[in-house]
Parts: sequence; C-alpha cells; structure tokens
Amino acid sequence: MNQSTDLTPATAAAPGGTATPSTSGPAQLLSRFAMIGVLIVLAILATILYPGFLSPENLRDMLTQNTAVGLVALGMTFVIISGGFDLSVGATYALGATVSAGVAISSGSPELGILAGVGAGAVCGIVNGTLVARLNINPFVATLGSSSVISGIAYLYSNSAPFIVADPNFKILARSSVAGIPTPILILIVTFLLGGVLLAMTRYGRNIYAIGGNHEAGWLSGLRVTDLTASVYVMTGVLAAFAGTIDASRLGVGQADVGANIALDAIAIVIVGGTSLRGGEGAVWRSAVGLLIFATLTNLFYSLNLSQNWQLIAKGTIVLLAVALDSWSRNRRS
Repeated sequence: MNQSTDLTPATAAAPGGTATPSTSGPAQLLSRFAMIGVLIVLAILATILYPGFLSPENLRDMLTQNTAVGLVALGMTFVIISGGFDLSVGATYALGATVSAGVAISSGSPELGILAGVGAGAVCGIVNGTLVARLNINPFVATLGSSSVISGIAYLYSNSAPFIVADPNFKILARSSVAGIPTPILILIVTFLLGGVLLAMTRYGRNIYAIGGNHEAGWLSGLRVTDLTASVYVMTGVLAAFAGTIDASRLGVGQADVGANIALDAIAIVIVGGTSLRGGEGAVWRSAVGLLIFATLTNLFYSLNLSQNWQLIAKGTIVLLAVALDSWSRNRRS
C-alpha cells in the first residue's frame, strides 16, 4: 500500500474544524460559534457579580493560573480529534513536575531539570502511542493503565516526598515576564497559535482530522495511520509534562501527588469548546474558547467563595451537558 500522507479531497477537513463538507446555513453558524456567545454572557455575568473581574491584574492572574491546564487541553484537542483519548495526562503532569525539580536539585541546573521533565513526558507519550497505535489497545484502557504506572514511577522517583528547589533560577520560567506580560501567558499564547496553525493549515492537521473521522478510510487513502495516531500521544505527553514543569517552577516544588483533576479539567475544556468526543471534528480555537470559559468560571467560583466540592460538581455537570449536546447535535445532523 502506498504510504503517502496526501489526503484526498473527499476526506479533507475544513479549517473551521469539521472533517465533512457541509453548507454554512444560519443554524450551523449559530451552532459553530455558540460557545463564543456563552463566553461573552459569562464574562458579563462575572463582571456584575465580581466588579474586579476585568481588571488587568485579575485577568493576568487568571490566565497565569490556567496556563498548565491550557497546555494539557491543547494536547488533548489533538488526541480527541484523532479519535483517541488520554487519561494519563494527570500522571504525566505530576511526573514532569517531579522530574524537573529532582533533576534541577541533583544537577544544579534548572535548565537541565526543565529539559528532563519535558523528556519524561515525551517518553510517556511514546509509550501511550505504542500501546494505542501499534498494539491496538483501546485508548481508554491503555492510558488508564499507563496513568497508574506513570504515577507509581513519580512516587518511586521522589520517594513520596516533595522536591523543594532552593535555586531561584528554577522559578524564572514561571515568574519572569516579557514586556510586562508573564512568561507563562506568552507560552500559552504561542503554543495555541502554533497548534492552531498545525491543525488547520498543514497536511499533518488535515490527516489528523481524516483518521479521526474514519480510521479505515485513512488506511485506504494511504495515510500512515499508526504514525499519525502515535504522534498525538507524544505531543500530549510533552505538553502535559511541560505544564507540570511550569507549575513546579511557579511553586518552587515538584511532587508526585499533583494533577489529580487536570485530566477532567482538560477534557471539560476541549468538549465545552465544541470538539466532538467521536473524533474528526474540532479546532484549537474552540479549545481556546473552552479554556476562557473554564478560567472565567473558576475565577468566579473563587471570588464567590464556592467550595471545592461544589466546583467539582459544577465541572462534572458541564462535561455531561456538553457531551449530551454533542450527541444530540450529531444525531440531528445524521
């Protein structure tokens, strides 16, 4: 079989985020951009309930605090569009934080620590990609199992104790700024822009849409389905570990018991943004909107002193509603 990565016009995905050609009627346009309207309404509501919401300081803090989950959500966007799923991102996030801090202490080089943390994430992604793409294990089962293994490795490496980094240079990644803009926010913006261009404007991105829409059709079109599938897990592993290193840098501590809810939060962001769990449909800009909705809600919850328990209930409810809406929309189109 010819292994060209060309995508035939019949399966090419539109840059807007769907793998199947369709007309753009008013109802479809409303559905496509509905979450932007939700974000605007939510921002207005937040401003009314919390007058300081739109202050530069609050917006800066809000984006900085959500940089890590945003990076994880970006990787999850690629995985879900490709038709996969990754439940190991929380463990990979914790491993990245732990390894970066541990190596920074043992080597005396914060830079080496950050590289080691990201490298650990790449290894996790390679393992997940091998399990899913080459061994054909169900993504849910494969990443659920690898999550336990990765988490165990993080605890063994750290001996179940936090790594406290005394070197102030370790905190530069998360606490520095460029032209008054915190470095984490710049990292978030640049990675989302690069991810958006990669997914919407390159052959690689079109192929990801194609295999997510129909793996069998991808094989018949001559796509390297195995390599494409594995690549999104590597990307997600790297981004999750990098997110962990950023938070370790911000706190000056790397420990293995962090990131318990980051997988749920990342999935919520992607789904709320409008990316379909069934694969083949979605966009990076949608996840950016989902991230802003998520960050606004979280900021509003804290400003209203809503307990963590109610926050978890609210986030879970949002995910269920988003999945139900996606299912209803798909069935209606069918």
